[in-house]
Amino acid sequence: MLFRKKMPRACKYCARSARLDEETLLCAKKGVVSIDGGCRKFQYDPLKRIPVHPKAVDFSKYDKEDYSL
Repeated sequence: MLFRKKMPRACKYCARSARLDEETLLCAKKGVVSIDGGCRKFQYDPLKRIPVHPKAVDFSKYDKEDYSL
């Protein structure tokens, strides 16, 4: 998603928006908009994207024998 050529238009990833609170943004073109909104002036800013953290590995299912050579 970070380097896709066609990003879905979402104001939360737009370079022209600034976060006001958890659900609203201030857009330079449209004013106050919702976080899921989008318009034709969308310009992707990769620094606004927060990647999903990978799930932690569950090591409890392994025995001591699994770690020996």
